[in-house]
Amino acid sequence: MKKVMFACKKNSCRSQMAEGFAKALGRGQIAVTSSGLEASRVHPTAVEVMQEIGIDISDQQSKAISEFQAEDYDAVISLCGCGVNLPEAWVLREVFEDWQLDDPDGQPLETFQRVRDEIKVRVEQLITQLS
Repeated sequence: MKKVMFACKKNSCRSQMAEGFAKALGRGQIAVTSSGLEASRVHPTAVEVMQEIGIDISDQQSKAISEFQAEDYDAVISLCGCGVNLPEAWVLREVFEDWQLDDPDGQPLETFQRVRDEIKVRVEQLITQLS
């Protein structure tokens, strides 16, 4: 089973939604974690828009990437263009992608929903790619 790390700046919105989708859609196919360059909180609106589609991420925690070892992961996905700021070991994994999705923090609910839907499509493609 491939191990995937979703990384973002604060592990609050995009990476948390990606973790939720990967756990729901990739159950039994991939193992998934998310983290940020720094830890913060799981954004309440991210929790809300995921609940709208039946995925509960309210029990997920915001974590710093420094708590993990790059060599434990097969794929690293940056969701915010932060790949340039990641330690080199993370960028050199078997699969590295930088999705550069809009940051919904501070934006209207519709932005959270649009970014959520974009993440779902990409996570589905990633699961297919890694399986």
